[in-house]
Amino acid sequence: MLEDLYYKICAEVQVPINVYVMQVLEDAGKDTGDAVIKLTGNDRLKEVKRLNDNDLLAVSKILNGNESVKGLDLRYNDITDQGARHLAGLLQDNVAIQSLNLMCNNIEAEGAEHIAKSLHLNKTLKSLRLTGNKIGNKGAMHFASMLQINNNLEELDCSDCDLDTQSLIAFSIVLNSNKHIRVINLSRPLLYSHQEETTIHMARMLVVNQTLRELHLGKHEMTDTGVERLCEALHSNKSLRYLDLRCNKITRDGAKFLAEVLKQGSPLEILDLSANRIEDDGAIHLSEAIVLPRCKLKALSIPYNNIGTLGLVTITEVMKISSSLSHIYIWGNKLEESVCVAFTKLMRSGRLLEMHTDVSPYMVDGHVCLAELFHGLHRHFYWTPSYGEDEDIASNSALALSANSDDLLILPAPLD
Repeated sequence: MLEDLYYKICAEVQVPINVYVMQVLEDAGKDTGDAVIKLTGNDRLKEVKRLNDNDLLAVSKILNGNESVKGLDLRYNDITDQGARHLAGLLQDNVAIQSLNLMCNNIEAEGAEHIAKSLHLNKTLKSLRLTGNKIGNKGAMHFASMLQINNNLEELDCSDCDLDTQSLIAFSIVLNSNKHIRVINLSRPLLYSHQEETTIHMARMLVVNQTLRELHLGKHEMTDTGVERLCEALHSNKSLRYLDLRCNKITRDGAKFLAEVLKQGSPLEILDLSANRIEDDGAIHLSEAIVLPRCKLKALSIPYNNIGTLGLVTITEVMKISSSLSHIYIWGNKLEESVCVAFTKLMRSGRLLEMHTDVSPYMVDGHVCLAELFHGLHRHFYWTPSYGEDEDIASNSALALSANSDDLLILPAPLD
């Protein structure tokens, strides 16, 4: 049993026993199939003692040679570069772990180098999440180099990692030739130029790369000019299904460029424009695309875009005609009573399900209002809920939509 082995190894390496680790290992030992060990430091439902580097040394030794554990979730712990070194050793020897979540630890450039170099030889890891670790430009360059060698990793999340222009351009260049990465998150870099060089390189990459499914470019300070360059590339891209442009500087003109892409039958199914400023005109441009039969968009997220009555009501009208768009998120815009009435009718007719939007109707003194629901494309990105499931579909609809899309689409096998 894993917990017995943990006792033994802690004694060997002289590491104090972490009760939280013991509890999780006991629960994992009860699973008869493939296990995912969740040693999350932000679990609100258990008494948690966050893991440090010594704890990780013991855990790494336990899993070395173990073939039943397929996933390791270590988010929100106190793992530093030394702990990353222990993980690197595990990744070199373990032949079973397919997903590794290191979100919001204290790993920096040195630890990133250890992990990246271990993936030169690793043949099993499919998903790696480094969100919130300040690996910086130096650490990110090691992962960009790794992608030139590794042909097995499919998902890489380097958001909130203090990347800069050099490392973003390096990723875009590597993705010209890497045909195995399906999902990459490069949100919130530290950019000091207003010339959008990184967006231009990403656009060039999208012309060449026909296997990437998800691209996250949130908080890139992207303007309409950058969106225009992206859209020029998207006209020829046949693989991208999920485009995340939240928290940028996109206005109605950028929305118009995106609408033109959708009108041409783009494979895009999920579009996140949260916290931009597309306003009524931008919403109308998108509506003109959504109403067309060739538009494949399933989910549109436009909270906090300064959209008024005209734009929001137009969206409800086109949803009555078009059957493709099933998820719409609008909270944070100008929800006047006419908007509330329009969305209430749409929901009561069954065209829009409450779990597919972030608003819920209610009455006050004979007037219809909308309340906010904690629903969205990825609302549980940074935290674990205190009740319910960690990956609840209503709060993380992008996960379900992406999974369904993967089931329906068979991609051509990449050429090595």
